[in-house]
Amino acid sequence: MTLIVKRIIGIIAALLGFIIFICLAAVGILVYFNSPPVINLEHEELIIEYDDSSQPVVIFDVRKGESARSVGYRLAQYKLIRTRYFWQLLCRYDKEPIKSGSYRIELPASQIAIHRLLVSGRQQLLRVTIPEGFTITKAAKIFEESGICSAESFIAAASNKEIAERYRIPGDTLEGYLFPDTYLFPADFPAERVVLVMADTFFSRIKEIDENISVMTPGELNDLIILASIVEREYRVDEEAALMAGVFFNRLEIGMALQSCATVEYIITEIQGLPHPEYLTIRDTEIRNPYNTYIRPGLPPGPISSPGAVAINAVLNPKKSNFLYFRLINQASGEHYFSTTLDEHIRAGRLYVKR
Repeated sequence: MTLIVKRIIGIIAALLGFIIFICLAAVGILVYFNSPPVINLEHEELIIEYDDSSQPVVIFDVRKGESARSVGYRLAQYKLIRTRYFWQLLCRYDKEPIKSGSYRIELPASQIAIHRLLVSGRQQLLRVTIPEGFTITKAAKIFEESGICSAESFIAAASNKEIAERYRIPGDTLEGYLFPDTYLFPADFPAERVVLVMADTFFSRIKEIDENISVMTPGELNDLIILASIVEREYRVDEEAALMAGVFFNRLEIGMALQSCATVEYIITEIQGLPHPEYLTIRDTEIRNPYNTYIRPGLPPGPISSPGAVAINAVLNPKKSNFLYFRLINQASGEHYFSTTLDEHIRAGRLYVKR
């Protein structure tokens, strides 16, 4: 082997060694900058939670219209990544845009993992509970306070006639047909999709309560939900729900007005927009309105709340009795006094309404 060949081989070996060194150094630098920094959770703007294993979870919001550069700057500022420059390199390499929303970043997390999360759109889901007996307007306030959608947009979606027709609901709104339950939605979720999820849940759950519901006509189902919505707003103790339903059926059977305090309360709070009364007066029970079941016999025009499983089951399986009246006698326990005559009913005391 000549001296020239040896020199060429030496030069090539040196170049290869230098290239390998550079590559290893580059990999080392990339690994370093991609690795999680020392966790510092003292920044006042950070929202911190902890999972089941006591590991910290940061709630990070990507604002609407915010650039990837701005996101990287804030991540570095909060000490969630080592440097925003590596973040910019990732964003140049991956053209998928970062999506706005609220995200749960489980720490420690590499820059690549954080980047993948923010471009995936897998947002933090907000847990919201709609209690039994809530109306559309009351549920709307909860969704707005939870940051899921505005109250105005929720009310508009729940009052959309096209959505009501889609579910064959014989009314102008979905009052009574949005099942009270615990839901998980991302922040800034479209109100129409919230309503659709709740309506789908309603029709799914009522079939679980009684499979015979599936063969009811829309009108029969509507009557069921109207009466169940009244029972929902009247009962306090689960065991009394079916007995109350039986009382209402007894009244309907003899052509007697339902005389439900809850329907009058619905007029006052939902139609008139006034505060919830502590008790009803004779004047309240004389309000001229189709929903007033003190002066109008039969069922009101529509549901007055979202009934839960107990109230729906109570109307499907009412408890038979000779009772025609009931009245709240224990505000603390929620117990009612049931009676067969008006005289007994009057002696039971003042009219109270369920909060």
